[in-house]
Amino acid sequence: MRHIATYARACGLLLVMLAASSAYGQPPEAKTGLRVGTKAPAFALKDQNGKERTLDEFLKKGKVALVFYRSASW
Repeated sequence: MRHIATYARACGLLLVMLAASSAYGQPPEAKTGLRVGTKAPAFALKDQNGKERTLDEFLKKGKVALVFYRSASW
């Protein structure tokens, strides 16, 4: 389980870096959602195995970076 969390964090970081590099030189998009640094509200989502996971569950292990990736093929 520890390896999955480490892998998920690494993938999230990679996605953030890719998003930042692809947005370079483009006009800024409209601001939506929470401001950077704002505490996220409590929520639960299912992982790739169908098990429900909560934000609090991951916060107990340390800092969390949330990355949402939208794909038409999912």
